[in-house]
Amino acid sequence: MSTQEFEKKTKELIDSLKSVCANHGLGNDGNEFKIITQVFLYKFINDKFVHEIKKLDKDIAKAKNWEEALKAKSEEDYEFLMVQLDESTARISPDHFISSLFDRQNEPDFAKIFDDTLLDIAKENSDLFSVVTNSGEKVVLFENISKYVVDDRDEFCRAIVNKLVGFSFEHIFHEKFDFYATIFEYLIKDYNTNSGGKYAEYFTPHAVAKIMARCLVHGEVSNVKCYDPSAGSGTLLMNLAHQIGEDRCTIYSQDISQKSSNLLRLNLILNDLVHSIPNIVQGNTILRPYHKDKNEQLQQFDFIVSNPPFKLDFSDYRDQLDVDANNERFFAGIPNVPSKKKESMAIYLLFLQHIMYSLSEKGKAAIVVPTGFITAQSGVEKKIRERLVKERMLAGVVSMPSNIFASTGTNVSILFIDKENKEDVVLVDASGLGTKVKVDDKNQRTLLSEEEEDRIINTFNKKEVVDDFSVVVSYEDIEAKNHSLSAGQYFEVKIEYVDITEEDFINRLNGHKSKLNSLFKDSARLEVEIENELNRLILK
Repeated sequence: MSTQEFEKKTKELIDSLKSVCANHGLGNDGNEFKIITQVFLYKFINDKFVHEIKKLDKDIAKAKNWEEALKAKSEEDYEFLMVQLDESTARISPDHFISSLFDRQNEPDFAKIFDDTLLDIAKENSDLFSVVTNSGEKVVLFENISKYVVDDRDEFCRAIVNKLVGFSFEHIFHEKFDFYATIFEYLIKDYNTNSGGKYAEYFTPHAVAKIMARCLVHGEVSNVKCYDPSAGSGTLLMNLAHQIGEDRCTIYSQDISQKSSNLLRLNLILNDLVHSIPNIVQGNTILRPYHKDKNEQLQQFDFIVSNPPFKLDFSDYRDQLDVDANNERFFAGIPNVPSKKKESMAIYLLFLQHIMYSLSEKGKAAIVVPTGFITAQSGVEKKIRERLVKERMLAGVVSMPSNIFASTGTNVSILFIDKENKEDVVLVDASGLGTKVKVDDKNQRTLLSEEEEDRIINTFNKKEVVDDFSVVVSYEDIEAKNHSLSAGQYFEVKIEYVDITEEDFINRLNGHKSKLNSLFKDSARLEVEIENELNRLILK
């Protein structure tokens, strides 16, 4: 089966699971995503376990019925196989196999059997596969999912198992990032929206994520720490890890949303980054940053990517941030609480300062910011840009096309920080690129072609000067322009000179004079007509 065919089959599986939910009253229900993502994950780790076991034991691989061959193993032999598995493979007992559930589906209280299976797997693998909260509480892999169904829970669980049993991931574990990115996006497309919760339940377009990763990572790097303080479902981190190499980096993240943290965990499992799951934290990064070193100082990272929420009401804890301990982290200040529209508080400025504070000595970062940030003439925005220039830690800026994010009309730019770049800075104005497509009745989105993505990336990385597209400027140039990071303000104003004869010049001049005289006559006529009309109205 080709990759394209398997991708189609996988999407059909996802659709069939959603159909089961809809048939049991859970269509568009707030809990549907919990069921779909957990069931999908259960199937994936079940098949991954089988795949790895077959690699370890040729007899099982050759057996006509691998389940029976594996169940026939003695307890000692089974345990020996478990010890040989790499840590990225979840440990599963024979009675936890989907095939075992399939065989037991007609037993009384099957919903409990199904739920207990998931809970047992979660407990057995809690050390490596759990997300943690700020307080240190573990959020395990699975929960009791049949509780979300009001009636016919046994029937619901039977329907789920019957959808899973005829499908296998076994033949695609060799696939890499692009395949899983497509599957992950399809899996969560109905659930990864900004549903009123806080922080990063936004889906960053892959074009933006790709540009950020490829402009950030140059050459071969290894043993690096990557961080996103508002990670959402992890699109930026996955692209960054793929660019570096999944086995050459460790992922760290924090996000206040439980849903986002669970989706990120799923993304890590799909992309062979299980070793990073213990570093995924559910909590408020701005108020209580979690990742600290042995001296209780904020941990520093080699690469940071972020698409933080731009505006959000954080007035309920704003004053808790304004303390001496945060003076260095929030060096440019903390936005005040406005008398109106608290929801417009610029929380992204806190994330940006937190990122700058969290960079290692040679650290690099890419952050999505409102384009207004790069030219603001005062306030926290200006102070941040001044610090970036003063400390010589800028790599450049790419201003993106409008509507690159379908969910917001805010124009965005990507700010690149590089603490090692003491030389020139590249500014790219890509606002004119892309093709606009309609997303729904209200929104449209701008899509970049692969050629346009590559044009941005190559121009940025090579620090090329392209007329009306990119400039390369010094830190002194930026200071002279009041710290503006807008490429357009540095473009040369070009005046085209055309050689014409004296006769042509006189003819053109006379033509302009004639046109102006005609306009003046029309203006005088209109003034008379208006005055007459006003007099007529007055006499009435």
